[in-house]
Amino acid sequence: MTFVQLIDCRTSRFDEMNRLMDRWVEQTKGKRTATHDIIGKDRSDPAHFIEIVEFASYEEAMRNSNLPETDRIFQEMVALCDREPTFTDLDVVRDEQLNVLAARAFFEAMGRMEPGRIGDHLTRDYVDHDPSYPRPVQGVDGVREQYEGWRAAFDFTFRIDDQMAQGDQVCTRWTWVAHHKGEFLGIPATDQDVSMRGMTWQRFREGRICESHWIYDRAGLLEQLGVLGQ
Repeated sequence: MTFVQLIDCRTSRFDEMNRLMDRWVEQTKGKRTATHDIIGKDRSDPAHFIEIVEFASYEEAMRNSNLPETDRIFQEMVALCDREPTFTDLDVVRDEQLNVLAARAFFEAMGRMEPGRIGDHLTRDYVDHDPSYPRPVQGVDGVREQYEGWRAAFDFTFRIDDQMAQGDQVCTRWTWVAHHKGEFLGIPATDQDVSMRGMTWQRFREGRICESHWIYDRAGLLEQLGVLGQ
């Protein structure tokens, strides 16, 4: 279970505090177990800061606390604070990144939804970057046409292997599993089961996808269809 520690402190010497944290990051390379660190400043009180440190588990947090570098930096941090910091320990019981959920819903719907529904997931000014296209596809109508072509050629589903998020961006690593039922790039239906792995980077705006970049093993797909390697 993910574990989060909140450190609440007051200081008028934040620049020194910031440099202190940089030193801790440098000194604990290869040792620290913290996975994410955020420091927020109170908008109504410029001397009030809250640091949020994330760990994979409580046990990992304890390993981190026992590092000599952590204890040394903590003592220096206390000296920079106007009063001793307070700590709140939290076991994370719910963690949902909403753009990740939106990306997952998109891939789970692909292959199953009718072409007319693809706009449910996209902004009106959506841009699709695919290495197999001569230029980016602009707008929902263009993407619907591309989707119709894939759907006419294959019965397919996406299996999500991994997802990572940063800001308004989500990267999804996926496996595509399909049955070749119709013409694809001039290749008549082979009635073969095929698969392909790839990754898609997507940017979100107001809960919908506004841009995608696709990377996938198209050559491997063509080889499975008997076009390459003969």
